[in-house]
Amino acid sequence: MTEGNTKRMIVMLVIAGAIMGGVVAYQGFKNRMIARSILAQADPPQTVSTTVARESSWQPTLEALGTFSASEQAALSAEVNGLVTAVHFDSGEEVSTGQPLVELNPEPLKAQLAELEVQVMLAELTLRRDQSQIKTQSISHSVVDTDTATLKGIQAQVRGQRARIAQKTIAAPFPGRLGIRQVNLGQYLAPGTTVVTLQRLDPMLVDFTVPQSQIGLIRIGMKAVAESSAAPGRTFEATVTAIEPQVDTATRNLMVRALVPNPDGALLPGVFTTVRITDGQPRQYITLPNAAVTYNPFGATVFIVKEAGREADGTPKGVAEQRFITTGLTRGDQVAVLQGVTVGETVVTAGQLKLHNGSPIRVNNQVQPSDNPNPPIPDP
Repeated sequence: MTEGNTKRMIVMLVIAGAIMGGVVAYQGFKNRMIARSILAQADPPQTVSTTVARESSWQPTLEALGTFSASEQAALSAEVNGLVTAVHFDSGEEVSTGQPLVELNPEPLKAQLAELEVQVMLAELTLRRDQSQIKTQSISHSVVDTDTATLKGIQAQVRGQRARIAQKTIAAPFPGRLGIRQVNLGQYLAPGTTVVTLQRLDPMLVDFTVPQSQIGLIRIGMKAVAESSAAPGRTFEATVTAIEPQVDTATRNLMVRALVPNPDGALLPGVFTTVRITDGQPRQYITLPNAAVTYNPFGATVFIVKEAGREADGTPKGVAEQRFITTGLTRGDQVAVLQGVTVGETVVTAGQLKLHNGSPIRVNNQVQPSDNPNPPIPDP
């Protein structure tokens, strides 16, 4: 190879090396730009508040809002029509079973009753006369049978007439307290017209609902305590008497009824009350603020804060890990966690809607959701 050819070969190799170096440098630059772009598109840290899961002693207690109602109540009304001839009560009066309250005019019915009673007497005489004649075979047995049937028919009419006369008197079906009088002397009443309400106030009933997660706390015969602003400073002992046999599909709550003695009449129907039921000995539960739990049709979830290295300034980095849990009883603003969280784990209490698995987290606990086991319940 001549000296000129050698120089040309060296020049070509240098040019080729420069081109290859440029390609490699460009590819490295492009990769760095792509990595920087991807990094720029990553989730920014989300600011959340957190709490540490802790174990506490719980006395299994159910607290619910209930409503008092009378153990027996009725709107007393007339069965038949008629003119009011007597009123034997005043508004708000205490009455006993069977006490007459209102009388309607019975005179036309009494007159018809007297006529029927005369017919009974005549039918009895006819029957006795025919029975004496049948012994001598002066008449047939069919005549006596007809007389007997006639007498029984008229006697049935007498009983029916007396029942219609009894309907002219409106009486108390059970002991209790009357409401506001809605009838006056001389007033004409049509069937079904209400004259007064009657409430049996001792004992009282209280109806309240229980979430399906706390159904296991309720048993017939167990004791409860009721408190109401209608009787400040007092508590009333209650006994669970009935449990609805099905859960309301709209609210997932169970209706429960308890009986409350009310000898002094301090409680009235329609009054709101707070019902507390305590069951068994205290138990240990892992507790979280109720706000930390996200409830979905497919289950309850929380976000756990996991450490993922440290920032440039040395502060620890955190990432979110979504986890399914099993919840138990609730107590005020707290919920018991049966499975899914262990003591000491850091749980997100606010800001969960911004998170998914792997989301970077920045913790700011200046504002925390309520975590009161016994928050005050205002009357509606």
